Amino acid sequence: MPKERLVAFTDGVIAVIITIMVLELKVPHGADIASLHPLYPVFLSYVLSFVYIGIYWNNHHHMFQAAEFVSGRILWLNLHLLFWLSLIPFATGWMGEHLTASIPVAAYGFVLLFSAIAYTILAIALIAHHGADSLVSNTSGPKLKGMLSICLYVTAIALAFVNPWISGILYVAVALAWFIPERQIERALAD
Repeated sequence: MPKERLVAFTDGVIAVIITIMVLELKVPHGADIASLHPLYPVFLSYVLSFVYIGIYWNNHHHMFQAAEFVSGRILWLNLHLLFWLSLIPFATGWMGEHLTASIPVAAYGFVLLFSAIAYTILAIALIAHHGADSLVSNTSGPKLKGMLSICLYVTAIALAFVNPWISGILYVAVALAWFIPERQIERALAD
């Protein structure tokens, strides 16, 4: 099957996810700078989640640039990824409202963890579908950074019950590690 509909659908869902997140940012009641102060936790959560959604969109785009075709299984696994990504606005809002509370911070990590797992499963299936010698195999799939990210999410979820701020630092660290996209696929596509 051609990949274009999957890519277009994913782009649309990700655009809706970002729209939902920005709509959760409420206008302050006052007209002075001080009225913005109560909104900073929600805004910080939004920025972090926006970066995460951007990272997933960027990596998904690169991975499917290397893919030539998809299967029904790939379609379902992509929906699995989109399911977890679609929970990010809820987790973002909850954590933004309760930045120092263990359960919302752990729930945010739980959604990030399962988004990462879903992306990894999708990449593995796409590689299997194209073969070990394909461009997608040589440029995508589980790498050290991906496995380390999953371990950091698990650690952050556990630490949320000890110190939610440390969990937040770990979430930011993972985002920073992925902020700059992998150049391997861009080089391979340019050849």
